[in-house]
Amino acid sequence: MRVVELKNITKRFGNIVANDAIDLDINRGEIHCLLGENGAGKTTLMKIFFGLYSCDTGSIFLNGKDVEVHNPGEAIKLGIGMIHQHFMLVDRLTVAENIIAGQEPKKGIFINFARAKKDVEELSRRYGLKVNAERRIEYTSVGEQQRVEILKNLYRQADILILDEPTAVLTPQEVKDLFTVLRKLKKDGKTIIFITHKLKETMAISDRITVLRDGKKVGTVNTSATSPNELARMMVGREVVLRVYKKAGHPGQTIFQTQNLCATNKRSHLHLKAINIAIKRGEIVGIAGVEGNGQLELEEALMGLREIDRGKIIVNDRDITNYSTAKRRALGMAHIPSSRLKRGLIKSFDLEKNIILGSQWSSHFADKGILAQNRIKKYSREVIDNFDIRCSDSKEIISSLSGGNQQKVIIGRELSGDPQVIIAAQPTRGLDVGAIEYIHNLLLKMRDEGKAILLISAELDELKSLSDRIMVLYEGEMIAEGDTNRFTEEELGLLMAGHREGVLTDVGA
Repeated sequence: MRVVELKNITKRFGNIVANDAIDLDINRGEIHCLLGENGAGKTTLMKIFFGLYSCDTGSIFLNGKDVEVHNPGEAIKLGIGMIHQHFMLVDRLTVAENIIAGQEPKKGIFINFARAKKDVEELSRRYGLKVNAERRIEYTSVGEQQRVEILKNLYRQADILILDEPTAVLTPQEVKDLFTVLRKLKKDGKTIIFITHKLKETMAISDRITVLRDGKKVGTVNTSATSPNELARMMVGREVVLRVYKKAGHPGQTIFQTQNLCATNKRSHLHLKAINIAIKRGEIVGIAGVEGNGQLELEEALMGLREIDRGKIIVNDRDITNYSTAKRRALGMAHIPSSRLKRGLIKSFDLEKNIILGSQWSSHFADKGILAQNRIKKYSREVIDNFDIRCSDSKEIISSLSGGNQQKVIIGRELSGDPQVIIAAQPTRGLDVGAIEYIHNLLLKMRDEGKAILLISAELDELKSLSDRIMVLYEGEMIAEGDTNRFTEEELGLLMAGHREGVLTDVGA
């Protein structure tokens, strides 16, 4: 039986059509995946359903009745709950206080905290959502915070739960635990809408899948009747090779090292503790870990964007610890940053300016302080062609490009200069499977050409497919290191969560 029907939903933001006449139907008691790349319109569509956005045209039907959802309060009254990608919790309140906020049980004019704790614990036991009702949110893990968000919606009697990219910050074990909970909720008659761009998870958890691309609905399929390759084709619009073919590596001499590198993030109080990394020519070393465990601090310290407390960074036997970012780049270091718009591009600049960014005053692009426009245009055109950047012209403003093409601009700029050391941080974040395929093959090509690559990624599949060796970063410390094929996914997941017992951790071996 259909519980949700969205008909002809259209939403524009200026000239951008985020949702283009989308029809969607959800059956009662099913897990329905909304699949598509970043910018496909998935979250926008669900924010309309939850009352965070209003649609320009279209209708919403709930249990066959035409309803209008003007705000989240109305959605909650209709039995709709949404767990956002970035949790809506108050750090200084307890788990129970966050769950009951706005619907507190009363004893006279006061909040009945004993009743609240009892209600939360009963709900927790019923659905297998293990939480400590009295612990403050600031002291809970990311996985527990997600369970709190789910409990908060169940406490408000939600029958339809929307989860937006719920596995983005979870370890593999936490993902398995989440899927167990979702199946229990389904068995209890709840309806789950699961927003994702991950094919593996889609196939593992869903009953049906609706694919969006560029704001349009491509189609809805039964999970049992489809395959990852078909879904990838629907997402991208062409055939995609999902498997990475990696040749046996032939690493040479070590050309990049850190020695007892320590750095501090004064805002988060996270410390990088005695980081020792060594990468050889023709080798990819992957850094695994749940986000927020020091990946950003490491990336910035290596590229001279964060001051280090002590330790050394060595490239080709040269100590570059105190070198500026520009000098490091001149020595052959390239940087694919974790945030393309914060650290990699200037949105208001055109492609040409972004392609030469960081090298604009070199003799290649300037004569006596004057930019050589013809040489810049010719070089930009070569990069655009070589890296398959889809644009109308080299003068097109970077903000008008898709995320995948913005990422290709960065990769084209960083890899065209024949670098020797590549710091690649989250190189495929938010990209569709076609762009991911392209970037994976390119990184392997660079590795086979003798480049030393440090790959920092939140995607375990990516790390295991590309890396020759993997190091695990937990709370600013490297707690394990070894050949990629030595680790099972379960072992990596345990290490990422800080569990070292029973897992070989040969850091420094």
